[in-house]
Amino acid sequence: MSGASSTPLLMPWLPPGHTMVLEGRGEVFYRHHRHADPAAPTLLLLHGWTASADLQFFTAYEELAEHYSFVAIDHRGHGRGLRSPDPFELADAADDAALLIERLGVGPVITVGYSMGGPISALVALRHPHLVRGMVVQATALEWRARWYERFQWKTVHLLGFILRTRAYPKLMRWSIRRLLGEGHELAKYVPWVAAEVRRNDSFHIVQAGQSLSRYDAREFARTLGVPAAALVTTRDRLVWPSKQRQLAEALNAFVIELHDDHIASWTSGAEFSKATLQLVQHVDAAATAAATAA
Repeated sequence: MSGASSTPLLMPWLPPGHTMVLEGRGEVFYRHHRHADPAAPTLLLLHGWTASADLQFFTAYEELAEHYSFVAIDHRGHGRGLRSPDPFELADAADDAALLIERLGVGPVITVGYSMGGPISALVALRHPHLVRGMVVQATALEWRARWYERFQWKTVHLLGFILRTRAYPKLMRWSIRRLLGEGHELAKYVPWVAAEVRRNDSFHIVQAGQSLSRYDAREFARTLGVPAAALVTTRDRLVWPSKQRQLAEALNAFVIELHDDHIASWTSGAEFSKATLQLVQHVDAAATAAATAA
C-alpha cells in the first residue's frame, strides 16, 4: 500500500513552547528561553496585530537567546493564544502578559513590543509598573486616531474578518508573502510554515484587536511611564508612519535606531532586525542597570 508523499515543512529554530492556565482568564501559549546564566535579564516579547510571537520574532530568537532569557506570548486570538468569549481589548492582553510574568517569577522584565505589541508594552508598564524595568518599542505609534481619515480607515477593519474566512485566503497568503520577500530571499523556504502559522489566528478576535487599536491613545500617559526606553523606527513603513513612530520615541525619551524597511522588516530584513533589536535591548538594559545602581 503506497501513500502520497509530502514535502517536509521547513521551520526556523524555536524555543521551547509551553501552556499555562491563568486563573479567571484562560490558557495561554508562550515560548520560554532560559539563558545558561541565571542572572541574565529576561525580556518579554510582545508581537503585533495578526502575527504571533513566532511570526514576529523568529528572525531574532537565536541572537537574543545568546544574551538573554525571554518569554514570548501569543496574544488573545492570535496564533495559539488564549481564546476568550470576551471581546479583544489591549488592556486585557497586557494583563495576560503581566500575570504570566508574575506566575513565572521572572520579573521585572524589559518589554519588546512590535507594532500592536508597543501599546501592549506601554499598558503593561502603566498598569503593572513593578514588572517593567525598561521598554523597547518597534514600528509602533503613540496613537493611530488623531486624524479624521485614520478614524475612518479603522471603520473598515471588519472587512478583514470576511477575507480571513474565505477559501482563497491560504493561497493568497502564500503568494503575498513570497511577493513581499522577493525572489531568492533567504526566508523563502519558510513560506509554507509562515502561511500555516497565520491561519492559526481567530478572525473574530483579529477584527476586535484592530478595533481596540483604533481606540488606543497614549498621549496622556506615555511621558509618565518613567522607564528607560528605546525605539526601532522603520523609515519606509506604509502602515505605521515613521512620523508617528518618532512622536512615540520622543514621548518616551527613547534611544532610536532606524531600519530602512517597511512594516514587515522582521521578515524582509531579518538579520538587520535581529541586530537592531539586540542593540536596543542592550541599551535599555544598561540604562536600567545604571538607574538601579544610582538609586
